[in-house]
Amino acid sequence: MYTAQGKIDQQALLEEHLPAVRRQALALQVKLPASIELDDLIQAGTVGLLDALRRYDPNAGASFSTFASQRIRGAMIDELRSRDWLPRSVRRHARELDRCVHQLEQRLGRAPQEREVAAEMGMSLEDYRRLLSDTNSGLLLPFEDIVAEQGEPDAGSNGPPDPFSALVDGQQRDRLIAAIEALPDREKLLIGLYYQEDLNLKEIGAVLGVTESRVCQLHSQAVSRLRGRLG
Repeated sequence: MYTAQGKIDQQALLEEHLPAVRRQALALQVKLPASIELDDLIQAGTVGLLDALRRYDPNAGASFSTFASQRIRGAMIDELRSRDWLPRSVRRHARELDRCVHQLEQRLGRAPQEREVAAEMGMSLEDYRRLLSDTNSGLLLPFEDIVAEQGEPDAGSNGPPDPFSALVDGQQRDRLIAAIEALPDREKLLIGLYYQEDLNLKEIGAVLGVTESRVCQLHSQAVSRLRGRLG
């Protein structure tokens, strides 16, 4: 969109893309704890949109929609990273979970079952599943975290429009594919539905035939396996 003087009409672009901020916030909120307010995500995303308006170079090759989408989501993720809602004890158990899963995989030569991980951690299956539910909130964005370490696409990038695609095109691509392929079938399907098809917890639960809380547990378990292999 351009003004009569041939310049980008920033106000028109802002109004056009504000609904996208809300859509992205809603899509992200369903994957987060109830304590995360939608308005907070929208506010962060709006800041990202304004940043995109300031930094966008129409001569660089990327469309504004793609560039703005990256900035909006990136701003929301930065907002989430700034919050530390998990107690230290839960984070400590999450690290222990990663270590146990990795050690069991090395020892067994396959993906360990839930009961095996629970036994390795000295927990009942019920306590282990409760730990998975507790840690899910802190492990919702592992792929985005890896992308952040690789660097963020700039206005001149013709890169992919979403964090998952950015990751699989990055240095970790082969390792990630191998790690996902090694997941149990149900967890592999969950990861695909969650990160590639962008389904929410309820939709994934319907596909897998389980509750939303069980989806959270399986997600945590899958992420722990991936973190162990990629770490």
